[in-house]
Amino acid sequence: MHDARLDDTDRRILRVMQRDARISHVELSEAINLSASQCQRRLKRLEDLGVIDRYVALLDEEKAGFGVMAFVNITLDKHGENPARAFNEAIGRYPAILECWAVTGEADYVLRVVAQDLKSFSGFLMHDLLGLSMVASVKSNILLEKEKFTTALPV
Repeated sequence: MHDARLDDTDRRILRVMQRDARISHVELSEAINLSASQCQRRLKRLEDLGVIDRYVALLDEEKAGFGVMAFVNITLDKHGENPARAFNEAIGRYPAILECWAVTGEADYVLRVVAQDLKSFSGFLMHDLLGLSMVASVKSNILLEKEKFTTALPV
């Protein structure tokens, strides 16, 4: 399903930008067969609409010194607005938590966490996450091999 605000040219721009956000406006306009000024206006529109949220550099976790990545399932002790708010405030203090998703199923949240090694990951689980008063249980899955990874949406 596609957003009605996006036409085929917008989607071509987005596909190219997802591969290389550092591409120049001239190179982008050549890649999608559009004038540089039109391309720049469309790109600005996509930014203003919030379709392009931000530009980032994607780092290789292992090369950056993070040898362990895990998905961590969190179940809260109590449910409701206050425990959820307290949990969300608490996890904001931990840079090792890259993502936090409220989910359906057995857990209340799934976190994507990085650590330098198993010892530091264990310390994070035992002292930080399990130290949060609103957390009832923590279950983790250590990621072994990256079979597929993309940040590109299928526009």
